[in-house]
Amino acid sequence: MSGRGDELREKVERPRSPEPELDSPASSERIPPGDEVFGEGEVEGRVQVIEESGVRRPYMRGIMVHSLMARGVTFEDAYATADSVGERIRGRGSVQRIELSKIVQEFLGDAYEHEPPIPVPVLVAVEGNRGRTPFSKGTLSQSLLAASLEPDDAFEVARRIEADLMLEGRKQVSQVEMRRLAYDQLLDRFGRRAAERYLVWRVFEEPDKPVIILLGGTAGVGKTSLALAVAQRLGVSRILSTDSIRHVMRIMLSSDLMPVLHVSSFDAYRQLPQLGQEDDPVIGGFLNQASTVSVGVRAMLDRAIEENTSLVLDGVALVPGLIDFDLYKDRAHIFFLMVGRLDQAAFQTQFEARAERQRARGAERYVERLEEIIKIQEYLLEQAERNDIPIVDNVTLEGSALLVIRHVVESLRKSGGIDFEELLRP
Repeated sequence: MSGRGDELREKVERPRSPEPELDSPASSERIPPGDEVFGEGEVEGRVQVIEESGVRRPYMRGIMVHSLMARGVTFEDAYATADSVGERIRGRGSVQRIELSKIVQEFLGDAYEHEPPIPVPVLVAVEGNRGRTPFSKGTLSQSLLAASLEPDDAFEVARRIEADLMLEGRKQVSQVEMRRLAYDQLLDRFGRRAAERYLVWRVFEEPDKPVIILLGGTAGVGKTSLALAVAQRLGVSRILSTDSIRHVMRIMLSSDLMPVLHVSSFDAYRQLPQLGQEDDPVIGGFLNQASTVSVGVRAMLDRAIEENTSLVLDGVALVPGLIDFDLYKDRAHIFFLMVGRLDQAAFQTQFEARAERQRARGAERYVERLEEIIKIQEYLLEQAERNDIPIVDNVTLEGSALLVIRHVVESLRKSGGIDFEELLRP
């Protein structure tokens, strides 16, 4: 390749130096075998870069290349720039970081100012029960979501913790200390309740009994999207829908034997017109289907409990009263919430938009059956009210996910038995 890299190299007449850069707190540790260390991290013959904090680190070309590439500079241009900078400061005992930045800017100009950055890994090891693992800002921000934070807020907390570790030049940190750092940041920025929610979920990530979150609701309210969002934020790997259970069951049970399994919830009444709830055949057909599918739901709950695996399960077949969850209370932490769209006009608009986008998938049938769908929603919301089941008006996915997580983790916190001081004790 030719171009900017060639231009940069033309500015340097002397041969390439084996010297080179800095832009990582770990760079003072990256001294090649055989190099003699002088003073505070100084290496004989190497230019020292002085940080604003006063810390001195040797200039290393390799780390400079890595740093520039992380800011969007191509490898060729990054290598040529690192060479040029090394030649410019050769023979000097030290250089201030701010001056070094100006020299880099002189060579590169503003061409890469708006390039998307690539994350630079922080070379810090986290010591825990499972051994040593590299610190990851992404992993930490993921775990912080259990405090019922917006993703951007969680990432900012993780970024601040990463910056503090870099500033201190840490090479390793214990899992308990990392937990304390996260707790302190959350306490300072969002208050005690958010900080404690973070600690609570740390306990229940590996519980003595699983956490099972059930999200009921009629067709089209956004149950599955909400289940995925909640599971992702809590780090729950097992996600299931009652639709999947129904599809498995109908493979084993033909339409002649069990016709309600082979149609949608809002069409089930068409298969069984005389059901015993003649006053409302739509609800009668729906309950017949849900009762059948609930057999498979109980099997999935039993399996999750047997394997001690947390689960997020959503579906229209989750009807209050069909399953006695008290039978599971000693073996699992079960949370049942009903998801709805209370604005019927918005509900209809959503179905119409879906039908427009998904013509090939027959989404227009939801518009055609809107009356039946709303009738089932009204029934489910009424049953939720009677059974003291929280109702989530799913206006926005983001807000609903935060609400569900807050309900689950706050309920676990209130259940007692959590010693927060012990969790933070070294």
